[in-house]
Amino acid sequence: MKKIINQLLPFIKKYKRHVFFNVFFNLLYALFSALAFISLIPMLNVLFDKTVVVKQAPKWEGILKIKDYGEQLLNYKVSTYIENGNAQMALVIVVVVVISTFLIKNLFGYLAMQHVMYLKNGVLTDLRKTMYDKIINLPVNFYSKRQKGDVMARILGDINEMQNSFFLVLELIVREPATIIFSLILMFAISWELSLFVLCFIPIAGFLISRIGKSLKKNSLKAQQESGKLISIVEESLTGLKIVKGYTAEKIFQNNFTASADRILRLRNKIGLKNNLAGPVSEVLGIITIAILLWYGGKLVLIDKVIEGTTFIAFMGLSYAILTPAKAISKASYKVKNGIAAADRVFEILHEEDTMVDHPNAIEIEGFTDKISIDNITFKYDEEDVLKNFSIEVSKGKTIALVGQSGSGKSTIANLVTRFYDVNEGRISIDGIDIKNVTKKSLRGLMGLVTQESILFNDTIKNNILLGKPDATDDEVIDALKIANAWEFVQDLPNGMNTNVGDAGNNFSGGQKQRLSIARAVLKNPPIMILDEATSALDTEKERLVQIALENMMKNRTSIVIAHRLSTIQNADEIIVMHKGEIAEQGSHNELIAQNGVYKKLVDMQSFD
Repeated sequence: MKKIINQLLPFIKKYKRHVFFNVFFNLLYALFSALAFISLIPMLNVLFDKTVVVKQAPKWEGILKIKDYGEQLLNYKVSTYIENGNAQMALVIVVVVVISTFLIKNLFGYLAMQHVMYLKNGVLTDLRKTMYDKIINLPVNFYSKRQKGDVMARILGDINEMQNSFFLVLELIVREPATIIFSLILMFAISWELSLFVLCFIPIAGFLISRIGKSLKKNSLKAQQESGKLISIVEESLTGLKIVKGYTAEKIFQNNFTASADRILRLRNKIGLKNNLAGPVSEVLGIITIAILLWYGGKLVLIDKVIEGTTFIAFMGLSYAILTPAKAISKASYKVKNGIAAADRVFEILHEEDTMVDHPNAIEIEGFTDKISIDNITFKYDEEDVLKNFSIEVSKGKTIALVGQSGSGKSTIANLVTRFYDVNEGRISIDGIDIKNVTKKSLRGLMGLVTQESILFNDTIKNNILLGKPDATDDEVIDALKIANAWEFVQDLPNGMNTNVGDAGNNFSGGQKQRLSIARAVLKNPPIMILDEATSALDTEKERLVQIALENMMKNRTSIVIAHRLSTIQNADEIIVMHKGEIAEQGSHNELIAQNGVYKKLVDMQSFD
């Protein structure tokens, strides 16, 4: 608990004004909660004719004797009206005192809740923003072995769980303990014997509640992890819906979802059973305390006559004022276990180390003038090397094509040049500068990336293309669409460039989506283009249009082309044939055909897979 609060402190500091006023108004609320029951004593005295007669107005003797002064002043006013035969007015005075005390108490309670609302909502929003910033900036390799649904569950579900449970502490941490303290002070002022009776039961209640709550955090953590799996199943089902339906695999995914949902159900029921014990346990302990208090207090009133009945009734009210916040704290303690488990998962992401942070002295590279050098690099994702002692050079303005079987390491080259991953050995340099010594932002600013999967976001065509150059004019966007052979269908749309592409661009065909992706890269106008199997998912007719778009885009640029179709790479300045992470052959199309080796066989089969 202390660890979580320390981690939250940087977020809370921004709202210290609300923290101060929340504490201030909660203390006043707690004070008037206790005074509200004390204010009942004068009214009961009037009703039962127990008012202490004061015939002379009291004199102010300083703040230290304010209690005696207030009590004597009230008794003086009430006594005056009663002696003059106006008991009704005396009753009105004491009723007004009671109502005023309760009104002031609730006013302070309202003001305290307003400030804790601003504090809670502000902290959670900042936490969510910080977590998204972390998620978006973590390197690609962080997500290679993680479920997207689990990460989504943390930023959505777990932060909501913190709001619903853990942040209850912010509402209860001052108000309820202060209410108990002020009530106890007044109770001891009335009768220390009765007060000790009440205090005997608080440790017993705390022990029972802690025993029940011990396993809550463990079950809550399991439930939140399972929720992440559930979201992953939904996300994968929707992303691959055509495959699911095409293979009539609906039942398999339904069974996976049902099994995960049932596990969550069992965990939630376990948590709920123990959460539901909070109320009854507190209630039973409270009733036992009140029953014993009535027996012992009744003896002091009726037999020993050491306390007035009216005062004893107010004491009972103060006892209730202790039991109510104690019950609220016990309930909150169970929910806080859920919140702590959620906070652990949130802060696990926030404390995740960025393994590819920019070097402290990294430079901003502003242009590309000479060549890209890949010098004797070795790289592996897990245990087995994907690239071994691999070296090539790409001079400015040249096009290099990488071909080879699946798993030969072609796409890995694209991942390393863009620094989505770092090489294990060797180095990659641009104009002689190791890319590890260059800021990632400036490095990627030199590059345009078109992948096999056309990534479009649920926004307008224009906004998708503007990712390449956010400040571009409409004319520049249209020019990019024309170069990418996309303007021909975009201009015919009812809303033109302002047409929404739908979820993942599903309002368009594969060829149209790919041409929009190319337009985005064209608008960016980078000196280096990386095409990672940009036409592999298209049929021949669509590929022809996209191929023309690619050729338009690649003019006067340095390009690294990863492809499996002859039409995509035969005009490259140099073709690198890869096999198990090493170079099998290299040369121009005609040179490799003349060698009558691996490349020639692939061309004869019209397949580079």
